[in-house]
Amino acid sequence: MSSYRLDVGEQGIVWGTRLEAATGQNAGPGGETVKPSADNGLWEWDIPNGVYTAREIVKALSVLLEAIAVQLGESANREALLANIENTLAIAGRETALPLAALELSDYGRLELSEQAGRIGETLSQWARAFDGEARGLRELGDEVLGRLVFRSRCDNHLWTHEVTDMLTGPAGGPSVMQLFNEYLHEIVLLRDALLPFENWQEVPLALTARPSRGLRYTEQAHTAFLSQLLARPLDHKSLVRYAASLLAPELAAVGYGFQYRYGTILPASLGTELAEAPRYLLRWYPVRTIASGEGDAIAFAYEYPDYYQATRSKLGVGSEESGGGAAELGGIAEASLQANLISDDQAVITFQLPAATDIYNVDLGQIFRGHRFHYRAGSADKKPISPSPTHEEPVIAHHAAGPILSLSGLVTDDAGTHEIATGGNELVTRALLGKLYPENVILLERGDAEELEAAKNAGKRFGAKFLLHPGQDQARRSSSAEASAGKLSI
Repeated sequence: MSSYRLDVGEQGIVWGTRLEAATGQNAGPGGETVKPSADNGLWEWDIPNGVYTAREIVKALSVLLEAIAVQLGESANREALLANIENTLAIAGRETALPLAALELSDYGRLELSEQAGRIGETLSQWARAFDGEARGLRELGDEVLGRLVFRSRCDNHLWTHEVTDMLTGPAGGPSVMQLFNEYLHEIVLLRDALLPFENWQEVPLALTARPSRGLRYTEQAHTAFLSQLLARPLDHKSLVRYAASLLAPELAAVGYGFQYRYGTILPASLGTELAEAPRYLLRWYPVRTIASGEGDAIAFAYEYPDYYQATRSKLGVGSEESGGGAAELGGIAEASLQANLISDDQAVITFQLPAATDIYNVDLGQIFRGHRFHYRAGSADKKPISPSPTHEEPVIAHHAAGPILSLSGLVTDDAGTHEIATGGNELVTRALLGKLYPENVILLERGDAEELEAAKNAGKRFGAKFLLHPGQDQARRSSSAEASAGKLSI
């Protein structure tokens, strides 16, 4: 089996063993979605054991809407039911199950999840509408079975629109259709919320095997705990990873910055996205077995420094007075690799390895993700400086090459001053530096031009050492060339 390669722009990260698609291998949504119940002549609904994508779960849920339509007969208003689903999955409005739009969000984590909830909700609603139009359940099961689909679904406090309330409680309605619709709403809300951590949520393989309750209800306890935190206070990364594991690897007790489960690896999404656009908190599913352990073993990825405040620190040292020094030193590196080492039965540490001409630089992958979450941007208004008043003194900037910094032990910091580190426009080098520098006052520059450098004076914290990760002369030259070409085209 081949190694997995993750391409990010023109560069790549290689590790582990590539996995083939897991979905579709087991019993999928179909006739087994409903089974005879213990009650005489009645049927029950559940999602059969198998490995699913989110779309396939919505397909399995469509049977419930079809059963409601059959049992209501001419009183059924499918458009009203679908509109209620859309309202429930929205993040604002009377029927919303997740009122994130009502909160004044300023932290990166909840802002990302709020946007994610909106995107997922809209797509799930579209799928619900599409599957309802296929009438697949009616063709495969018939109206006799759908008319006797009856089971207990406790109230989960999902609000109905006035039109749906009149329909389900009216002369043609009753407890059967009320509970069918309640189960549909609850299952699709659990699905939407369980997918919130994952940037590529449509691809994540969801293994539904032996469960103590119907559908996705096995996630309810973790769901309640996570939403309580999400709605009450800024999000921390550890809680998001714990919530993701409750869906994919509920047996995993250890918590880190990511984990491996039977059907792939979960790591922060920033690993596979160029840094200028990378989310800070969202996770991503990668089709790779990072550690060649037992086939079904779940393993958490631990930080080398669980508490980075206690990590060994090295001083940066004296830099040069000239900018761009060493910008091309590591700029030609096109590939990095990840090396995983088990530290217990269910925990591993992953090292980001950057091969240079004369050395291999090793940086803890978890610390890279920490550095990315905590970094600042020049001119960014969403991270307010702590100092009550600006400084008017022109800072003296010391310039450094990346290689010597990556060779130091522990995390790298300094007592004071502004330090510019040339990356040569290489994102692999930039990632390594984000994991090597003490994550307190690091500013990531996108262009490195005079305007951005001026804005960087007021970025970050106004005390202690400040570190500017500069794309270097190569990147600046590419930007200048692009601007010149654009100018010629516009003439």
